[in-house]
This record gives sequence, C-alpha cells and structure tokens, in this order.
Amino acid sequence: MARELKLVVHRSRDTLVADALGAASLAVLLIVGLWLPGLI
Repeated sequence: MARELKLVVHRSRDTLVADALGAASLAVLLIVGLWLPGLI
C-alpha cells in the first residue's frame, strides 16, 4: 500500500503541485470573499 502511494506520488508530482496551488488559491478566494462584506 505504501509502495503504491509512493509510486503514484512520484508519477504525478507535476499535477499534484498544480492541484495544490489551485486548492490554495481557492481557499484564499473563499477567505477574502467571506471577509470582504464585513468591510463594506
């Protein structure tokens, strides 16, 4: 099981980085979107 996970992570390293950046940007947009109405 651990060997399979390591193999999957190794094969899809580029897409994992892109997906992590996309998830982080969505989290930032969500936080800003929820925080912005409180300023107005």
